[in-house]
Amino acid sequence: MATVIKHRGVNIVTLAEGETIAEHCRDGDIALVQDAAGWWTHFVGADGAIDSYDAPFPSYNKALWTAKAAAEFAGE
Repeated sequence: MATVIKHRGVNIVTLAEGETIAEHCRDGDIALVQDAAGWWTHFVGADGAIDSYDAPFPSYNKALWTAKAAAEFAGE
């Protein structure tokens, strides 16, 4: 089940296995998705465009703190 944290007006959505960004996210959201490599931070743009960092983070906490920092930057 997807969980949402609102930080500085930005939704940070953590997706469970099998959930998709298209189902749970909209323009301006940040999605956290885990796979075998680690935790990916995806930025959702207009028309479902997705931008991501080049590599995953080794832990959920690092991905979450990065998403929170990005949300603060976007709010400026």
